[in-house]
Amino acid sequence: MTAPSMTVVSFVRHAHSPYIPDAERSRGLSRRGRRDAARVTAHLADVADIVATSPYERARATVTGVSDAADVPLVVDEDLRERELAGRHVEDFDAAVEELWADPTASHPGGESHAEAQARGVAAVDRLVEAYPGRHVVVGTHGTLMALVFNAYDPRYGYEFWTGLSMPDVYEATFVGDALASLVRTWVPPDERAAVLDHGPTTERGGADDFEG
Repeated sequence: MTAPSMTVVSFVRHAHSPYIPDAERSRGLSRRGRRDAARVTAHLADVADIVATSPYERARATVTGVSDAADVPLVVDEDLRERELAGRHVEDFDAAVEELWADPTASHPGGESHAEAQARGVAAVDRLVEAYPGRHVVVGTHGTLMALVFNAYDPRYGYEFWTGLSMPDVYEATFVGDALASLVRTWVPPDERAAVLDHGPTTERGGADDFEG
């Protein structure tokens, strides 16, 4: 009997991007974001066999360097895009997001529910695991979608986990066959790295950076 293959997926939450209303697909990285994207490249270029990304510019720009440095294909998957909060700018962003985490089937006008976004995100990951067994796949995506995908495997990954994500952030998931076997954070932001060197380990974990995706 053949043992199931082990596939590794590194989920990359994109680097810092200045918020621009109604520019979800096109807004790119800030100067800080570009600097951190170079760090993401150094972190993952030696292990990547394939890079898949959200079509949104900030996610794509964060992982394009990995694809280039590793000389591996860059695949754009629409289903890796961020959960659409609403059809237009939302004034009370925090309250709108909390409402969706509290009720996965709720949605705001013109937006997606968490249940809908989670289903397409998990389907995208399933396709990658099936298409690239035994390989290391790097996925460029967004904070909420990444948290929702993890939540599908383990409900402990919820609102509090999302608020603790840094920008960028990297989590490595190991699949045995199509089953998730482990999930670990592999990214240490520069400020946390400095804290560890100066004072020993720290439990502080970044933040939502004023906006989610």
